[in-house]
Amino acid sequence: MSSLSKKLKNLKDYKTEIDAQTKDEIIIEYAPLVKFIAQKIAARLPSNIELDDLISCGVIGLMDAIDKYDPTRDNKFKTYAEFRVRGAILDELRAQDWVPRSVREKAKLVERTYAKLESDLGRPATDDEMCQALDCTQEEFHDLLNKSKSVSLLNIDDSASFNRGDKKLMAGLMEDSRTANPFTAVSYKNVRDKIKEGIKSLPEKQRLVLSLYYYEDLNLKEIGSVLDVTESRVSQLHTQAIMKLKTKLRIAFEVPEDLAS
Repeated sequence: MSSLSKKLKNLKDYKTEIDAQTKDEIIIEYAPLVKFIAQKIAARLPSNIELDDLISCGVIGLMDAIDKYDPTRDNKFKTYAEFRVRGAILDELRAQDWVPRSVREKAKLVERTYAKLESDLGRPATDDEMCQALDCTQEEFHDLLNKSKSVSLLNIDDSASFNRGDKKLMAGLMEDSRTANPFTAVSYKNVRDKIKEGIKSLPEKQRLVLSLYYYEDLNLKEIGSVLDVTESRVSQLHTQAIMKLKTKLRIAFEVPEDLAS
């Protein structure tokens, strides 16, 4: 734990108001973290989304984390800050609703096609099978994936794509603790198990992309070097994996409330 983090914890422990100078010091210390998170999110967004705007939203999330951090919970400040920064950026993107309706419709078409083929075949569909079902070429299908990747960021895959620290923290941030609410505990475990099953059923390259991106914190370019494919292809594999996970969760849960539990 850094000296500033310790200072923040001590101030919170003693219910002492944090002065403006300490807040500024913490913001400066964690600025690289905010930029890192913003860059990871920007990698999955259309080029017209400005990185600086995402960073600004992230800083607001960091400030919120400083004000609301509770050291009595079993969470490190860095982990809590990561959660708040990412949440602030995603909330702003949702509020702006920057994804065009046409793109949303294309993304839904791809997801419905994945769902139908998986139901018919009893396994994840290949690119060739998707192209045949959509009556398009490989190039057109990959273009469709590139346009749909922005939609894959903002739905139930928020929970599917959280790293291990986020998943652990997510339950702790709920008003009702999982341990204090048996129904919530069962629901949370059920969703987690379905996500694990979904990841296991993905093709090897898609599983590897998710592992390298969310667990090893490699960027798309670095993953491309590992897999010996282009950065664009890594992006496509990531989008396919997320869409397939979303499809599996929608099939597993009849109503969206189950996913929010």
